[in-house]
Amino acid sequence: MSDFRQNERLLSDVLGEGISTHFREGFLNQTLRLARRRRRFREGRRVASALAVLLALGLLVWHRLTSNLRPTGFPAKPYAIVRTQPLPPAAWVATRPFSPANVVVSAKTGNVVVTAKTGVPVREINDDELLALVPKPAALVRRGPHSAELVFVNLADRDELLKD
Repeated sequence: MSDFRQNERLLSDVLGEGISTHFREGFLNQTLRLARRRRRFREGRRVASALAVLLALGLLVWHRLTSNLRPTGFPAKPYAIVRTQPLPPAAWVATRPFSPANVVVSAKTGNVVVTAKTGVPVREINDDELLALVPKPAALVRRGPHSAELVFVNLADRDELLKD
């Protein structure tokens, strides 16, 4: 039974039979007030966008007018254009070697050593041949793919070998 009474009350509220006139008028006034507020907001937004467009156009026109009215005593640009062209060949400075007759020597020069290629090619030895040349105990230590160091067990052996 309680469901039936609840449904009756809901139906009467929806149809407006049980609502007081004071509540109905207040509800209608609040709805109208919200509708007016939305309308004023839309109108204000239209006016604000129109003012923004007018302001932008005004700033653009003002900038154009003030750029044309600048005094001529001030430079319009903070830079200067520089034009260049190549020097004529007569203005070039060049060096030429002296001929042997024009060389002036004010002090004694050193001896000039001239080397020439020999007819005998130099032969490289491998690791085993190097170790065979050393009579004392020694080892060949690799530091990289193309570098190695000959290390002696006794430093005295190294010194004796270097004396020879």
